[in-house]
Amino acid sequence: MAGGGTAARGLARAAQGARARGAGGVARGGGGVPLVPPAHSTPRRWGRLGPEETLGLLEASVVHREGALLALSKPPGLPVLGRPGELSLVALLPALRRRLGLPAELHVVKAPARECSGLVLLSSCHRATERLQRFFTDAHRRGQYPATYHAVTVGVPAEAEGEIRTGLCWQRQGDTAAVVPVLAPGRRSLARKEVKSTLTRYRVLGAAGGCALLQLQPRTAFPEQLPVHLTLLLCPALGDHEHASRVGRVLGVPFLLPPEAAPTRTQVLDEELLCRLGLSPQQLRRLPLHLHLQQLALPQGPLCAPLPPFFLHTLRRLGLPGHREP
Repeated sequence: MAGGGTAARGLARAAQGARARGAGGVARGGGGVPLVPPAHSTPRRWGRLGPEETLGLLEASVVHREGALLALSKPPGLPVLGRPGELSLVALLPALRRRLGLPAELHVVKAPARECSGLVLLSSCHRATERLQRFFTDAHRRGQYPATYHAVTVGVPAEAEGEIRTGLCWQRQGDTAAVVPVLAPGRRSLARKEVKSTLTRYRVLGAAGGCALLQLQPRTAFPEQLPVHLTLLLCPALGDHEHASRVGRVLGVPFLLPPEAAPTRTQVLDEELLCRLGLSPQQLRRLPLHLHLQQLALPQGPLCAPLPPFFLHTLRRLGLPGHREP
């Protein structure tokens, strides 16, 4: 069992090892990656990881290495590209290549979004990358689902399994833009690519105390597709501080709010759930998104990334299945 103390000690050892080895020439930039220890850790353990510590975690999280392919498990909060001066996966790749003694430069084939954790597929051969990209494109055309995510949700879907189909688009909201659902997109908006038709298949793996562990398989790719689709199920992902406020409740019954009526804010959880998670309202603000890219189907077989310690800790606290590593 991946208990809380073990997970925190593991993160600390990885960070200490990274500092001792050095970052191999990684430039120090702006904001780091959130360090998210288990829920019961003391407040001083909450913080951000810098380049050296993040590099150490990436080096320790390699799950597959064969030929031109390298796969590792990304922590939540690490963007693939990032903004200027921001720590990102791409910025760390040259140093990671040197750490691992690889002869050629690495580039990203597949990776989850910034706030997600999970499997990152890297390649040091452009031909291998092109073959894999064709494989993923062909798989989607054949109606297959090469990516599998796991999510912890606040709420349990009414049906044990099903599909979420909707249009998605960017919508201006004041000074920012947000991804919003378009439940009945018109042909013209789809043809002009103003709206994209999206599809996610889901299955409930377990439920306890009003929360659930879901398997998600997106058929399409759109920014923030999975968090938005979960709100349409009225079951936002735990740690979703951007979209969860679109799900309101009256007398305990959930309903969907229009985007303009749901400003971005820290996810709101009731006192009972906070207690079960062992979180204070202050710690809730730093709770990571519980959405993990767990598996990718490849021509040679599936690649898997184990659930991270914070995710396993949450499953254990909630009594959901899967908190024991295989």
